[in-house]
Amino acid sequence: MTLRLSTGLRNAVLDTKSQASNLATVSDAVFVDGGLGLEDSLTSSLTDLSVYFKGGNITVASANTSANDGTYEITASTAAAITVATASFTADTSNSCLIADASGGSYADLFKNCVIDIYSGSQPATADAAETGTKLVSITLDSGAFVAGAAANGLNFGAVASGVLAKETGQTWSGVGLATGTAGWFRIYDNTYQDGASTSEIRIDGAVATSGSQFNMSSTAVVTGATTTVDSVALTQPAA
Repeated sequence: MTLRLSTGLRNAVLDTKSQASNLATVSDAVFVDGGLGLEDSLTSSLTDLSVYFKGGNITVASANTSANDGTYEITASTAAAITVATASFTADTSNSCLIADASGGSYADLFKNCVIDIYSGSQPATADAAETGTKLVSITLDSGAFVAGAAANGLNFGAVASGVLAKETGQTWSGVGLATGTAGWFRIYDNTYQDGASTSEIRIDGAVATSGSQFNMSSTAVVTGATTTVDSVALTQPAA
């Protein structure tokens, strides 16, 4: 089966401008210089930093030490700390600054906190078409409940290498079977999670297998009430 991109996704990749979200004032920001070869970090005990995800970018502005203003790729995040590459920050223990997500039209940005549904049968002719077959399972983070428009339990993509976008390292992509059947195809939905026929929604369809496919599962046999795990995802941008 062929990897198929919706019209909405193709339009977004071609036209989405850089934008900021999750704007916050961090009144107790501490910038940590990890030293030679060690990653730097921004910490706070008052602001929840876990909403800024690994693999995304964060913009810092109005820092007490102006050298800390800029946009950085997040290598890890918790409620108390955001980690970035070494030699990014100048140490400053008494600070206030503004921070925000910096996102654009990349697949990783457009599918931040996404969800994946797996269906039986053959995939539709286009990713704009309504779903076909039986929905067997919804894949979320650790099989958690997903609500459209919310970050909780959404999936995120990680590193890119050789033109291939893969699932975030360390995340468990799984779901509890809704019906019993054989997985035939998948659809990745952006965080709005809108199904049905559409030429505006952002989504990708593709093949399911146990190995060598765009979307590899531990088994293509899905059973009602049993947990299905996704072993790997590889979305390849063709060279020609």
